[in-house]
Amino acid sequence: MSLGRRAFLLGLGAAGCSRTERSAKPLPSVSSSAVPLGGAALIRTDTWVMGDYRAVIVMPARTERVPVVFALHGRGEAVKPPSEGVLGWPRDYALVRAMERVFSPPLTEADLEGFVDRKRLDGLNARLRSRPFGGLVVVCPWVPDLDPHGPEVRGYGEFLVGALLPKVQKELPVVVGATGIDGVSLGGAVALRVGLTHPEVFRAVGSLQPALRDSTTREFVELAVAARKKNPAMHLRLLTSHDDYFRKTIERQSAAWRAAGIAHDYADIPGPHDYAFNRGPGSIELLTWHDNVLREPISP
Repeated sequence: MSLGRRAFLLGLGAAGCSRTERSAKPLPSVSSSAVPLGGAALIRTDTWVMGDYRAVIVMPARTERVPVVFALHGRGEAVKPPSEGVLGWPRDYALVRAMERVFSPPLTEADLEGFVDRKRLDGLNARLRSRPFGGLVVVCPWVPDLDPHGPEVRGYGEFLVGALLPKVQKELPVVVGATGIDGVSLGGAVALRVGLTHPEVFRAVGSLQPALRDSTTREFVELAVAARKKNPAMHLRLLTSHDDYFRKTIERQSAAWRAAGIAHDYADIPGPHDYAFNRGPGSIELLTWHDNVLREPISP
């Protein structure tokens, strides 16, 4: 990692260090996105510009309070300038289109870019009929090109939790306490680390084709055990695909969690590890899983 990126990450960590520092240096207010992301009247998008940092917000146009999810993109976007990389989920992974479609089921093979498990698709449509998609605020921050298993993840996580989330809760119609985090590939591994190290913040921690390593399997078991002790209601998910080159490692991580008694959702669905998967099953799976688990009643 370059010195510039290390300094940038240290700055992110500093931004989330203390309540006093955050109140002294408030983040800039929302500016409307100048990038056409598609979408009809159902969906609203905004871009937040915070110095060198950016996040795109994808949300229903209506104003009632809904759960919030952080969606972290892959490395292909991390190596781009922030102004382009931040559009990973909203534009390149077709999240805006996916949100429109889950609001207006039934979903079709075309919505999944042809990567279809018929039984799973039928089950998803049945669930959307019985319990319609209620909507989410999806916060899509730019993810720097960091090592998802290195110490710099801590600073990035502190920025999300200590600076960006409070701004989201203050300025957007979200349900405080109904917060999830997810991501794909690089973003999936980062989402797991950030989510499991902040169990007091996240009720749902998901990952799509996360860039895991066999050398960290035991560490993720320990993180999950500790997180569940602090937050027994936390939902966890690992999702891979038939042609995902992290598939075997993700499968072994799931098996290690089961062996340790860590309940979680696991899925292995059709598709490759590339943009077509993100545009089809990736975006739809992210939206529907978090909408489902974050709307469950919180046990007293």
